[in-house]
Amino acid sequence: MALLHRLLGKAARLVWRVTRPRTIGVRALLLDPDGRVALVRHTYLDGWYLPGGGVKKGEAIADALHRELAEEVAVTGATVERILGVYHNRRESKDDHVVVYVARAAGDTLRGADRLEVAEVGWFAADALPAGTTPATRRRIAEWRQGETGGGTW
Repeated sequence: MALLHRLLGKAARLVWRVTRPRTIGVRALLLDPDGRVALVRHTYLDGWYLPGGGVKKGEAIADALHRELAEEVAVTGATVERILGVYHNRRESKDDHVVVYVARAAGDTLRGADRLEVAEVGWFAADALPAGTTPATRRRIAEWRQGETGGGTW
């Protein structure tokens, strides 16, 4: 099934290259009570990412955040603390705007809710991220640690 998701991802990237869609995404710098950061490793991409995804047509961005947290890491009821920043991502031939929230989970239970999409999840200390954490994910965590409000290029 992971192979199918990788193939579908490649097909989507080809479509994006031709159609160049404008999309809106949302991610969470999700913290547990001990201040560890939740990261997700997908079945269709390499690397560790902040949990999140696309905002559906007609869906509020904040609602998309909570839906994605439930779908990817089985966290419901996270408390949003602030917006870390709004970023422009031009990778994969898209014109993607990503809103990153800082949110806190009530507990430390974390699991991959959608096994077709999520290969692995985990809590990590901000100064001990796993190998393969993407550069953009590292930049967002560094901005949060420095107390900055981010923006600009993903």
